[in-house]
Amino acid sequence: MSAAGDVPPMIRMAGVDKFFGPLHVLKGIDLEVPKGQVVVVLGPSGSGKSTLCRTINRLEPIDSGTIEVDGQPVPAEGKALARLRADVGMVFQSFNLFAHKTIVENVMLAPVKVRGVASAQARQNGMELLERVGIANQADKYPAQLSGGQQQRAAIARALNMKPKVMLFDEPTSALDPEVVNEVLDVMTSLARDGMTMLVVTHEMGFARRASDRVVFMADGEIVEDAATEEFFTAPRSERARDFLGKILSH
Repeated sequence: MSAAGDVPPMIRMAGVDKFFGPLHVLKGIDLEVPKGQVVVVLGPSGSGKSTLCRTINRLEPIDSGTIEVDGQPVPAEGKALARLRADVGMVFQSFNLFAHKTIVENVMLAPVKVRGVASAQARQNGMELLERVGIANQADKYPAQLSGGQQQRAAIARALNMKPKVMLFDEPTSALDPEVVNEVLDVMTSLARDGMTMLVVTHEMGFARRASDRVVFMADGEIVEDAATEEFFTAPRSERARDFLGKILSH
């Protein structure tokens, strides 16, 4: 059980291994994310960060170990997995919006189809969320009419409209033009401030330092370091992390 007594962590990974053929991409991962905490996963390319993120809702199956969300083991398949996925919001590099539906239709689709929310209610909630992410004025446009930053904010609103218990972000700004990165990070920062449990794979060091409670540093499929954010940035314990920060922060 977690240190907080009988409250299970929102995410718990224990002894998680993942192979792609002969490649051992996650090696005995142990990780807990308490409710309301923002954890940023950092590390060089190919360290297993995105794979770790994608195993949490079984977009990538695991080879061994256990994963729990809010105290419930993540089912391998079927209706139970669909129910659990409904509680886990996911935002990817690509926005994955339906091109033939308007922005507000994209945002209201899953609550209606998956949660059985009435269409009018889903639309109203969706409009409130589009307001929150700053694109309510784009609601009736199609994805192709929006900038990348606006599309990504729509994708965040879509995930939030399912009222998830936890949000996973897999490099949500890496496909964006530099000038729109901050508009997405600002939305994520405000979510963090509001107490949303978040696991964020990112290269954005400023966001990591400003918005996260904890940094998990990965290299070669392992968690090399797991520390409070400021401690990680000011006094990393491992050689790998020092090397990584030296390369990134000197630019």
